[in-house]
Amino acid sequence: MMNFLRTNKYIAGLWVVIRLYLGFRWLTSGWGKIAGGEFDAGGYLQGALGNPDVQGWWASFLETVAIPNAGIFSVVVMWGEVLVGLGLILGIFTNLAALMGVVMNFSFLLSGTFSTNPQMAILGIFIAIAGANAGRYGLDRWVIPYLKGTWNQRVKKEKQSESYVA
Repeated sequence: MMNFLRTNKYIAGLWVVIRLYLGFRWLTSGWGKIAGGEFDAGGYLQGALGNPDVQGWWASFLETVAIPNAGIFSVVVMWGEVLVGLGLILGIFTNLAALMGVVMNFSFLLSGTFSTNPQMAILGIFIAIAGANAGRYGLDRWVIPYLKGTWNQRVKKEKQSESYVA
């Protein structure tokens, strides 16, 4: 089954639909925060501390790391959502975009926000499991082989220069 999800070109078409859906959700959410110009994660983070469903270890993280750095977290959330959305829509660095989306969804879930986060997390996990097949019909089709070729050439040159030194 795993091989089927990771290699079948027809299933890759399904991944495109899921990618576009998730990408649109992320992009519009992030862009809404940026265009609104008044997004501040501080209030959300403070509210999470008051939620009895938030686990103690996560509340400690929010209290000691996130809230004192709410300005940084605001920027990371806004632009992270936009970049995840663009990555999924364009199919570029698809696995990374899906993984970062899952991380954000779990952060929101741990903070007590449910809404569509569980659904988006599950779909993101499926895209990450699909591997390269999720980006087959996207920019990953050209970008990943190019990067692999560039990387392999660099490694080959380094090995050759090492052999000359030895």
